[in-house]
Amino acid sequence: MTDVKTSRSRDHDAANRRASAHARIVELLGGRSVVLVGMMGAGKTSVGKRLAGRLGLTFIDADTAIEEAAKKTVSEIFAEHGEDYFRQGERRVIARLLREPGQIIATGGGAFMNPETRAAIRGAGISIWLRADWELLYERVRRRPTRPLLQTADPVGTLKALVEARYPVYAEADLTVQSVDVPHEAMVDAVVSALEAWLVEDAERGQKAP
Repeated sequence: MTDVKTSRSRDHDAANRRASAHARIVELLGGRSVVLVGMMGAGKTSVGKRLAGRLGLTFIDADTAIEEAAKKTVSEIFAEHGEDYFRQGERRVIARLLREPGQIIATGGGAFMNPETRAAIRGAGISIWLRADWELLYERVRRRPTRPLLQTADPVGTLKALVEARYPVYAEADLTVQSVDVPHEAMVDAVVSALEAWLVEDAERGQKAP
């Protein structure tokens, strides 16, 4: 019985520590949004939903918001109007989302490539790049027919080219967390730890600034 009570006490203490850490993160965010960037298949939506649940914040998928605004799917927008048209709408929607404080926003793979979007995110949020090796990305997305940019005769070559072009830009994000093939909760743990460390350092930098 004593061992059971001790185990329950440890679990209770651990839960309190996690709750305290999550509350501290929200406080340090100060109303800023957390914006997840990265390639298709990196886990932005699955991690973002769980991260929002941990922190008690609202989760927004930018692609879903675009579809709701256009009343069309992303694939339909690409097919009917082309990528440039989609990117213009994507930029406007993300700018609108960033005007609402304290959210977890998952962006599409190409969103962070737009300089205006990067500047808007820098001004109102904290960007986290979920970086994944291309092999893992391909394994996750190859069976999904809804990825417009991979509807080519050479999806592997297309994906590699996107990785080569986008990763140097993604590297401008405030922090990077490696996306690996582990349970979603383990990835959220990694994001929470990295975000808390970054926020603490950011607060210290602010205190030292003249």
